[in-house]
Amino acid sequence: MVRFLLSRPIAVTMTFIAILLLGMVSIGLLPVSLMPDISIPEVTVQMNYKNASARVLENSVVAPVRRQLMQVAHLEDIHSETRDGSGIIRLKLAYGSDINLAYIEVNEKIDRAMSSLPRDMPRPKVIKASASDLPVFHLNLSLKQEGNEQKFMELSEFADAVIRKRIEQMPKVAMVDLTGRSFQEILIVPNELQMKSLGFILKDLETLIQENNIDFGNLSIRDGYYQYSICFSSRLRNKKDIEELYLKAGDRLIQLKDLAEVKIVTQPRKGMALINGQEGISLAVIKQSDARLQEMEEELKEMVGIFEKDYPEIAFEISQDQTRLLDYSINNLKQSLLWGAGLAFLIMFFFLKDFKAPWLIGISIPASLIISLLFFHLLGLSLNIISLSGLVLGIGMMIDNSIIVIDNIVQFRERGENLFSSCVKGTNEVIRPLLSSVLTTCAVFIPMIFISGIAGAMFYDQAMAVTIGLFVSFFVSISLLPVYYRLFYRKERRGRMDRLVSKISGVDYAKLYEKGLRLVFRNQLASSLFFLMFIFVGAVLIFKMEKSRLPKVEQHELMLQVDWNARIHVDENKKRVKELLSLVVDSIQQSSALVGEQQYLLNREQEFSSSESRIYLNTENEKRMHVVENVLHHYLTEQYPSARIQFYAPPNLFEQIFGANEAPLVARLSVRSSEETKQVNLLKLLEKDFRKCFSDQLEISQSMQEQLQLTIDPVQLLSYNLEPDVVYQKLRTAFNDNQLAVIKENQSFVPIVLGEGQKRISNILEKTLIQNSQGDDYSLNQLVCEESRVSLKSIVAGKEGEYLPFNINIKESDLLSSQNKIRKINRKYPDVNLSFSGSVFSNRVLMRQLGLVLIISLLLLYFILAAQFESLSQPLIVLLEVPIDIGGALLLLSMFGGSLNLMSLIGIIVMSGIIINDSILKIDTINRLRKEEGYGLIRAISTGGQRRLKPILMTSLTTILALIPFLFTNGLGSDLQKPLAITVIGGMGIGTIVSLYFVPLCYYYLNRKK
Repeated sequence: MVRFLLSRPIAVTMTFIAILLLGMVSIGLLPVSLMPDISIPEVTVQMNYKNASARVLENSVVAPVRRQLMQVAHLEDIHSETRDGSGIIRLKLAYGSDINLAYIEVNEKIDRAMSSLPRDMPRPKVIKASASDLPVFHLNLSLKQEGNEQKFMELSEFADAVIRKRIEQMPKVAMVDLTGRSFQEILIVPNELQMKSLGFILKDLETLIQENNIDFGNLSIRDGYYQYSICFSSRLRNKKDIEELYLKAGDRLIQLKDLAEVKIVTQPRKGMALINGQEGISLAVIKQSDARLQEMEEELKEMVGIFEKDYPEIAFEISQDQTRLLDYSINNLKQSLLWGAGLAFLIMFFFLKDFKAPWLIGISIPASLIISLLFFHLLGLSLNIISLSGLVLGIGMMIDNSIIVIDNIVQFRERGENLFSSCVKGTNEVIRPLLSSVLTTCAVFIPMIFISGIAGAMFYDQAMAVTIGLFVSFFVSISLLPVYYRLFYRKERRGRMDRLVSKISGVDYAKLYEKGLRLVFRNQLASSLFFLMFIFVGAVLIFKMEKSRLPKVEQHELMLQVDWNARIHVDENKKRVKELLSLVVDSIQQSSALVGEQQYLLNREQEFSSSESRIYLNTENEKRMHVVENVLHHYLTEQYPSARIQFYAPPNLFEQIFGANEAPLVARLSVRSSEETKQVNLLKLLEKDFRKCFSDQLEISQSMQEQLQLTIDPVQLLSYNLEPDVVYQKLRTAFNDNQLAVIKENQSFVPIVLGEGQKRISNILEKTLIQNSQGDDYSLNQLVCEESRVSLKSIVAGKEGEYLPFNINIKESDLLSSQNKIRKINRKYPDVNLSFSGSVFSNRVLMRQLGLVLIISLLLLYFILAAQFESLSQPLIVLLEVPIDIGGALLLLSMFGGSLNLMSLIGIIVMSGIIINDSILKIDTINRLRKEEGYGLIRAISTGGQRRLKPILMTSLTTILALIPFLFTNGLGSDLQKPLAITVIGGMGIGTIVSLYFVPLCYYYLNRKK
């Protein structure tokens, strides 16, 4: 085949140009996103039941729905959390389940449960999770000059009606989720003295509003040959219509405005968004799954620029930008190309003593990359963080293939072969070992897609990217490279640059290698023990090293979650958050806060109560971030000792998808008694015991709240001839919660509320009067009993039922001792059942799966190598190298203070796939020398080592040097890639020495008797 291609250079060139043109066209068609468009196997059910307590909602709504949902197919785990007025159930399904079918099934189960739920409760919302549903960034809006409530209401309507719609009109935007809006309502405040003098009661006002807000619908009227549609509109369209409603008082007609004050007010706020300490609107932008993210980001920034010019009174700000990860990956790909090509140039200059050969790398690598992207398009892959990382890993292997082919052609020329023959023989000789190297590397990567769960789905893109890149590089190396090598070297004249390179690189590598090989063979036992020692070191480090799902990354962003653990209104919550932000205003670059309940439609988290907040802070660097954290922590513990606070890094997309925000160890204590008083008392006792054992390591997510319970006295009602619903209606009116109707005004729905303005509870109960049928007045405190009680703020439940969670931040090495401490605590409470969960256990499952993948990969390697070498023993030499290299990788990782995580394990797998290629090439060369040229064992080992010395050194050095910059750069992307780079460098470093010296020694031991 090579001879055929060499004789037709023009045809080869034209064919590759045509393929490259197709590849360049396909690049413009590839979708660019942060993550592969995978379905996260999670379904969330949100329930809202206004004015229901957590206990009532759990017993009457959440528990029945949870029992129904436990029958959903492929359910792995179910978790619910119930609070006053809202509840959430999360279903985790086995990966591979059809998320669309699961979504339908969950809705069917809810429909079945609806008959047993309260009739006035809205239907629960069902949300299915997807990686494409996660916001890529937030656009924050605030007034440059803080105004009154009316100004902010106008901003709210403007953000919803104009900004949101204009962004959603962009073709690459799927939707814009919004929070922080304020809404209008029409408040009717009765004049009780006037009403009493005219003989009216509150019920009359309610009836008046309801009778005049009836929608009669449309009627179809036939008139001869024609048909008309006649519609009846409601009489109530705005505040003026309500004021002008008529009532009859005896012989007089009076209007509603004579009996009550009608005014437009802001609805009571249950939550808000603060932008840099000022109230604002936050818009979460979600992209289309097939959109190119960079183009969308550029279009949005251009749109924001237009907004800033058109609306100068509004401040626009982009925050929590997740596109930084993708930008880093693309820059990483460019950097890998530049570093790889540059280092390949320098190293080939140095080793081959030639100026022309390195330029062939500049042709083969871009060609391989463009053709790889063509196959991306054909196979339906997208450009995302995962697939780009696969291409980055593949570039180093692409360079290796090109170096090996060029070096082998050079060796044949040095042995006296002519140019044409050298290209043919040099390429043909390495086709089989190169193909074997490609297959063995793919054998390492492809089993990764069989990892269960989302991790396996994520690695699919990476495995496919590496596989495509390797096969394309292989075919480019054996077809395009020899053709262009012949064209480059048709003229034998050596230029000044070539002579200069020869002078600079005058080192005799073969002589140095021969000395080292003799030293190893003279000290065979010591050399063997030295290399085998790394296996022992690796085994020890696997058990001793800290394990985590993702590596620790340098952060300059901080999230603070505060539960004030007090009965405060959202306005007080806002005041406290602004106080916090004022303490660090000079130390932060950007801040936003979600205070109380939020309005996001796609919110998969539990709703916050009015006493909770989540604050996002952006600082200049990590050092400044720690200063901010210390200041806030000291202030909160001093001023609000009962508050529950939690500092954590803003979850990036990896953490959101992998669920890395789970505590390492969660003790789940199930209380058999459902009596809330006993649960509250037990929680207090357990908290004291856990504090003694774990102190700062403990995070208690379960908290208590003090409630004011009002009970209507039935005896008093009978004595005073009053109906319970009349008293209840009066209470709702007094607390401004008596909604009479909803009208449509200016494309928005405005509720009509009958109320009495804002008053303190004591004043309401003391001064609010209620009249019986005889006309006698009684104050509410004569009819209602007031009682204070403590209850659980949230009720958590799983498959086992309700439980009290205690989150403990421990190292994996402390797991057994921590479990024993918790079991000791549990023995004190015989009515409490104990179970454990946490990220430690899921990390262990993932590590076991990766270990199993490594074993399967080694078996595949063995079968492939046995087929190539036609030997059952020689593949064992290559496989023995893998644990030695892993030991070197782990040793360097531990020296840099790293942990075993997804990225470091991927680095180990990558390293194993790369480094064995050198040994495969060396053993193949030795076998060829013995079989085809009749060399003896020692001579074949020595000659084979010398022939493959340069390719091994060149491929190892290009890979190692290209990864070294990762060790000295900081930032989110670099920190994620650093463990991978360290393990590859450590494994490649020891692996190069193993390939040069230990592999020949093992080959000698296996074949010396023959």
